[in-house]
Amino acid sequence: MADQTQPWAERTVEVPPQAGVDVPAQRDGFRRGVAPVGQPRTPRTEPFPVVEEPTGTGWPGEPAPRRPLSWRLAQLRRGGEWSAAAGLFAFVCWGIWALSGGGDLSGPLLVLVLSLLVAIGLFALARAVGRLVLERQLGRVRRGARGAHLATAVFLVGLGVAWLQQTEWVVSAWNWVTSNV
Repeated sequence: MADQTQPWAERTVEVPPQAGVDVPAQRDGFRRGVAPVGQPRTPRTEPFPVVEEPTGTGWPGEPAPRRPLSWRLAQLRRGGEWSAAAGLFAFVCWGIWALSGGGDLSGPLLVLVLSLLVAIGLFALARAVGRLVLERQLGRVRRGARGAHLATAVFLVGLGVAWLQQTEWVVSAWNWVTSNV
């Protein structure tokens, strides 16, 4: 048993109710020994009135306010990792193709610049189609440019593979790997 010399080790003793002493009523209908399971709790404060009109959208029928340029640029960056990774892949493939050809690099450099301009045009076209279809026709809000970046990434990866297919030693290495495996 516990050491009774310590004050904290004493047992709790039930005290019988004293005559003439009234216990004050508890709030929320508290009753000793009865759990309030299934009973709705009464709110302690008055709830705020519900406002039915949406805030920050202006008057009904009025066009939505224009977004700032920083918001639009942030929307264009969403999904940019797809285009960046595919652009890096295409650039490495172009480098392999251009250096394997030997000679002057002005022709391959012009091909790279024109290919990147086509990729930028494809991105702009995908954004325009997304705006027409998603926003105007379906009434949805676009949250980023992931679809346009993905379409551009598919184009750039295909472009990189096409450059690798035009490199003789890469094609012969690929054929050797696939025939020996």
